[in-house]
Amino acid sequence: MTAVVTGSKIKVHYTGTFDDGEVFDSSRQAEQPFEFEVGAGQVIPGFENAVVGMKAGETKQVRFTEEEAYGPYNQEMIFDADPSQFEEGLSPEVGQQFQTQMQDGTPLLLTVKAVSDDKITLDANHPMAGKALNFDLEVIEVG
Repeated sequence: MTAVVTGSKIKVHYTGTFDDGEVFDSSRQAEQPFEFEVGAGQVIPGFENAVVGMKAGETKQVRFTEEEAYGPYNQEMIFDADPSQFEEGLSPEVGQQFQTQMQDGTPLLLTVKAVSDDKITLDANHPMAGKALNFDLEVIEVG
């Protein structure tokens, strides 16, 4: 049986939880397992590293530190924007998320942290930054 190596195209089922046991994502509700190419940067680094060496049918439970997942929470990624920068008629609310692009075209998710008459406070951290993540992994297919 072929083991997963960098460049393998694999199919996996996974369930991701926080340390308190709350499920944040699972491929098991989908009709198809999650597919990606190992080493192509399509998933968080810890996930890629965890599947290397596994074979179809194998399962594994792993825990990723914040560095292996979405990185530490960075206070410098919180900033204030002028309400005039938003489309006319748009009323941002706390918790609302907007997707924009960085100058290089990389997508960036912004979360509204606070709203006042003269400013909107936005957070550019990934929503799971600063959190350790746990995964139950099952390799379904190695190609």
